[in-house]
Amino acid sequence: MTEVSIGEDYPKQQARLRKLRADVARLPVHSVFFYLMALDSALHNAEEAAISGDIVEMLRAYNEMREFES
Repeated sequence: MTEVSIGEDYPKQQARLRKLRADVARLPVHSVFFYLMALDSALHNAEEAAISGDIVEMLRAYNEMREFES
């Protein structure tokens, strides 16, 4: 497995979650409501961490994003 830096992979993870959110949003709302809320929260946390430049928060957000399955 090739190692990738967080600086390189962070925006890729954000893009992956945005695409995943769009795909999941097409499903019936009642079956994915909580999943969409969790996705939105993860994306919000990632954006806020990136804006703040707080490395610890960025690492938390990065790990949170990586937990979502595509």
